[in-house]
Parts: sequence; C-alpha cells; structure tokens
Amino acid sequence: MTDTRRINNIHRSLSRPLTILGAERKLFFFAMCLGAATFNLLGSLAGGLGIFLLLYLVARWATATDPQILRLLLTAARLKRSYDPMKFTPVLIRKDRRAQA
Repeated sequence: MTDTRRINNIHRSLSRPLTILGAERKLFFFAMCLGAATFNLLGSLAGGLGIFLLLYLVARWATATDPQILRLLLTAARLKRSYDPMKFTPVLIRKDRRAQA
C-alpha cells in the first residue's frame, strides 16, 4: 500500500471573505448604522455621511489587514488575560549562607 498525496481542488471564492464594497459585511453594516444614527441624532446629513465614510474606510483597512479581525477582537474581549505586564510584583530572593561552603 503506497501513500499517495490526495489533491483537492478548492475554489477561490470559498476561502475569500464576504465583503460589501471591499469591507467585511458586519463592519459595513456597523458603519452604516452609526452613520444613520448620527444623521438622526444631529439632523445633519454631512455629519452622518462623515461618520459613515470614516468608519467605512476603517472597515476597509481592517478587512484588507485581516478579514477575521472582528472575530479576533470580540474573542479577545471575552478571554481573561494570562499575563499583565503592568502588574509587576517583585520576587524576593534570599541568599542562603550555608550554600556557599
């Protein structure tokens, strides 16, 4: 019995993230909702479009950097930290005089 390599053809569209205008769908929807909320709150079309465009550009950058960045950030917020470098606790080292002999 020989071990032959099995090659599976994978279509590129299966591993590509689903995007709207280059931004991940959830991030695009978030930008759109915050733009609409700003428009409704301030009553300013320019303010709503400005917030939407700003968040849309951030969403495009995040999608281009790492398509799974939203899942990573949400998972990281739930997990507890294993090491916090800002909490420094000094370690007391005692020198034993008997060990010098």
